[in-house]
Amino acid sequence: MKKKSKSKNNLKENIISSIVSTLLSVIYIIIVKNMDVRAIGPNNSSVGLSSINSFFKELLGNNMTIYKITEIFGLVALLVAAIYGIVGLLQLVKRKSIKKVDKKIIVLGILYVLVGLVYVFFEKVIINYRPVIIEGELEASFPSSHTMMAICICVSAIIMNKSYIKNKNYLKIVNVALVALMLIIVVGRFISGVHWFSDIVGGIIISITLLNYYFTINDLIKEK
Repeated sequence: MKKKSKSKNNLKENIISSIVSTLLSVIYIIIVKNMDVRAIGPNNSSVGLSSINSFFKELLGNNMTIYKITEIFGLVALLVAAIYGIVGLLQLVKRKSIKKVDKKIIVLGILYVLVGLVYVFFEKVIINYRPVIIEGELEASFPSSHTMMAICICVSAIIMNKSYIKNKNYLKIVNVALVALMLIIVVGRFISGVHWFSDIVGGIIISITLLNYYFTINDLIKEK
């Protein structure tokens, strides 16, 4: 009874967290799009929260070497996601039914799809353009997709690892490596200067929102 009660409380808390973080994400996006907008970007592109963004831009400049390093580590994060994708695929082939695939894997797949949908949405709905021109043209900058990807993939992998890595020492090493990977990508993306400060913050806030939905769906499955 205590476990069921605790599970229900966790579900309620995660639902509330999902709603609150969604509202915060929407409010933040509106602020970035409409507050303190000035043409401080390349080709006179307009940027919201221009004062704080220009401050960090002038402070950090840009470093394409760090940018390329974060690109490589971003591929490592995608590899982590691919590993769990392969686990799910192998389960599907072996068990011959998607209903028999571990529910945790299915929920993880839903998270990956949500991350992808958010990425596509902000490629179409431009909030800010990059503070630097890469490959000769302006690119969408908000939110930092690497920040969003790193946080969602690494945090969800840490949770999944508890079920799939039985050796405690190995589990600890892998999870520490995932935390390091996440920090390298997020911090590296910021100091490389290929994103505005508001892009990084947006990536973090939206990641928290997506993870709250991930936790909520996991709890809903436990309830069933």
